[in-house]
Amino acid sequence: MKKRIGLLYGGKSAEHEVSLSTAKAVTQAVDFNEFDVFPIFITLKGEWRVGPQLSEPAQSIKQLQFTTTSEQSENNITQFINAHMENPFDVVFPLLHGTNGEDGTVQGFLEVLNIPYVGNSVLGSAAGMDKVVMKQLFEMANLPQVPYESFIRSEWEHDKTTWINKCEKALGYPMFVKPANLGSSVGISKATNAEELEKAVQFALQYDRKIVIEQGIKAREIELAVLGNDTPNVSVAGEIKPMTDFYDYDSKYKDGSTALIIPADLQANVYTDLVDMAKRAFKAIDGAGLVRADFFVTDNNEIFINEVNTMPGFTPVSMYPLLWQHTDLTYPQLVKELINLALERHTEKQQLQYNRD
Repeated sequence: MKKRIGLLYGGKSAEHEVSLSTAKAVTQAVDFNEFDVFPIFITLKGEWRVGPQLSEPAQSIKQLQFTTTSEQSENNITQFINAHMENPFDVVFPLLHGTNGEDGTVQGFLEVLNIPYVGNSVLGSAAGMDKVVMKQLFEMANLPQVPYESFIRSEWEHDKTTWINKCEKALGYPMFVKPANLGSSVGISKATNAEELEKAVQFALQYDRKIVIEQGIKAREIELAVLGNDTPNVSVAGEIKPMTDFYDYDSKYKDGSTALIIPADLQANVYTDLVDMAKRAFKAIDGAGLVRADFFVTDNNEIFINEVNTMPGFTPVSMYPLLWQHTDLTYPQLVKELINLALERHTEKQQLQYNRD
């Protein structure tokens, strides 16, 4: 009997369009002989719309965007709940990037409904989304990082000069200014002086109330893909080589100006250390399913962890699937394995709940 899978995509975040592209790609990778596939679209306004069952892969993004019908309210999340109650989903695959999707909120909603879902738990998703919390967990796991400072909007507005001086004293230029809770390099700027730093902070505050400022270093950007639950596997390493000043949103998704080198040219001992650190980072956030671990590697092979991404870019040409393709898994095999890992984790949680009851 075929399993019912719900593909959850769209969302209210700045990464809405990225999510739509991901959903289209996954429909083209799912085995329709094994799964009944149901699209679940969240609009930019937060409206939940359950579409009709797909009989074949989506051929366009527009096909996955549904308009409101007379039977639907503007934010009819009950349509999704009712659809599940009438004929339960065997698993939901969240393909949401950024706020209200990758940060544990949707994961918590699915937990309350007791629906198996692909990817990281509430804790892992929230910790992986908040760069400050993530860095604090990495510190506890003794993972080396570049120096950083962080603050919230009210602290900045109360005394900008003090924070600028503090960052200049602790870090030095260049600095990278980031919203703490966003992905795909949205809202990130490079600052080389105090004036640029202030502008970069104001820009980042458009996206989040919490800001992270990191020390810029001269290093290669190396990424590894982690896959699994309690005993994760790690892919070959890949290197990001942006032609722009740094790996920003346009470099990732629009202008094609970034080279992805897989496998990365690394000494064997450096790769071994990267694999170990990727696993430690995965466990530090209590990861499940998938994580992309991003590192800096200097010319003298010093390694710093940059961050982990709990729902990395997931189209066939994104780094995470490409890393597995160059390891031992095709894109369709990767999708199927993630679904299996979700069901495995859910079964374990149900057994623990049974034991508690």
